[in-house]
This record gives sequence, C-alpha cells and structure tokens, in this order.
Amino acid sequence: MGKHVVVGAGQVGGRLARLLAGQGHEVTVVTRSGSGPVAAGITRTPADISDGEALTGIAKGADVLYNCVNPRYHRWQQDWPPMASALLGAAEASGAVLVTLGNLYVYGEVNRPMTEDLPLAATGTKGRVRATMWHDMLAAHREGRVRATELRGSDFYGPGMSDQTFFADRFIAPILAGKPVRHIGAVDAPHSVTYLPDVARALAVAGSDPRAWGRPWHIPTATPALTMEQMAVRFAQIAGAPTPKVTRVPDIALRAIGLFTPMIRELMETQHQRTRPFILDSTAFETTFGVAPTSTDTALRETLAWWHAGRPA
Repeated sequence: MGKHVVVGAGQVGGRLARLLAGQGHEVTVVTRSGSGPVAAGITRTPADISDGEALTGIAKGADVLYNCVNPRYHRWQQDWPPMASALLGAAEASGAVLVTLGNLYVYGEVNRPMTEDLPLAATGTKGRVRATMWHDMLAAHREGRVRATELRGSDFYGPGMSDQTFFADRFIAPILAGKPVRHIGAVDAPHSVTYLPDVARALAVAGSDPRAWGRPWHIPTATPALTMEQMAVRFAQIAGAPTPKVTRVPDIALRAIGLFTPMIRELMETQHQRTRPFILDSTAFETTFGVAPTSTDTALRETLAWWHAGRPA
C-alpha cells in the first residue's frame, strides 16, 4: 500500500480519502483549517495550499498527490494560480503522481458531445484559468519533471454533495415537499451529470495506473444524458413523490440576484452549459480501465437514501 496525499476535503476530497483509506493506503488530507474525514488510516494536516514549501514537505514520500481543492468561485483568477503552482512544485519535488480534478469549463461553448480531444477553447476567465493549469501540468509531464493527469466531469451529484449544487436543496427538497423545482437553466436540454462515488473511484484509478498519466480523461458518466425535467420526474417516481413542475429562472432574474450574490454572478460566465445540450462522452476512460458509471436510477436511489439518513458527510 502507498502514501496518498489528498488536497481538499469537500464533496470529492473527503470521499476520495475514505475510499483510499478503505483500500489500505496511508492517507493525508490537507486543508487550510485541518478539517477532513475522521477515519482509520487518515491523517488531517492544516496548510496554506499556496505555500509551495509547506506542501512539498507534506508530500515528501508520497506516491500520489490529488488536487481536489476548489477556491471560492468568484476568486478563481486570484487563488488558483499560486495553488496550482504549489501543487505542481510539490509533485515535482516529491516524485508523486499529480492527479487533478478538473472540469469542462476548458472547452468553452461546444456543439457536440465532449471528448478529450476537443480544443481548450474557453473564452471565460474561469475556463482560461483551468486551461492554463492543464497546459502547465502537461508541459511538465512531457519534460519528464512530473507524472500528471487530469480528470474532468460534469456537474456533481450524489451522497455527500455540497449544498451549492443545484441537486441539493433546490432540487431534492422541493420534490419531496411536492413543490415546483426552479432551475437556473433550460429544463428541456439534455445535460450530463456525474455521480460523486464515480468521481472518487476514477481518481483512485488514475493515481495508480500509469496508462492514465500524460493526458486528460473524462470521468465515467451515465448515459443517456437527461434533461433537468426528466431527472426531476424520475427522482420523484423513485421517491414516491408527486410529479414535479420544473420551471426556469429567467437570466434577467439571475443577473439581478448576482448584483448581491457573487456565486450567482459568476455562474453567468458558464450559462451556456445550462441553456443547450451539454453532453459528456466518457467512453475513453470506461474502455481503457474497464470502469462503468453508476446507472442513473441507482444513483438517484442512493442519493435519496443519503438524504433520508440526514445527509451524512
């Protein structure tokens, strides 16, 4: 078994740490506050993620370094560059494989199912920040300074999901209460969603299999992509709740809310993802590593069970 350092203890980092510890690995979770899951095999360490020297010390002797951190949404441009630099430097100094949890912002607006060979054509600030991070990692990998990979998924949902996702309080709660669901995008456009347990499993595979290194991958994601309306109706059926009415929040209303709420204001940069078909193709990862995504029905049932259990971490 190896030493694995997980940076970030949110909806992905915490789950990944528990998965790795359950596999018998020695796991260190790094957050600014020293928070994280409490379980056998997991050590929690406080550190400033942008402090390259501190992160290098923590990563010493590590086999894999996972970047699962996520700065505040409206501060990506300021916070990501120093953190990404520190993570890359720590991987280079320690010899650990660098596995980064990415996203689909890097592709910009697309008109077909997304595959890993798409150009990184984002024009928005957040997409360009993430594209630069991957270009820097890939350059270091090709120069032989690190071994690196990036895994990209669509919107996350499932047990342990953040309250910030639109599948939590704004989706499950109204459906179970028999109330309408108000969505911040088109309700009739198919939109891929990625199940959190599948995210953690894919990251663990990428850290241990050399075939994953030196290129990006899409995290196994269930097909077909459903519309938000279809997702809501199916969840209601599984939960035994009334069929919900699903309506769209007008963009003009989102912009008005964004004047006072940074998170909503920043969402407008990626609103194209929610107003047209947004479909992720994860065939490459699935066929290369023999890992299939969890079916949508199974994922929704497990999410419902988690919700009824009091939403444990």
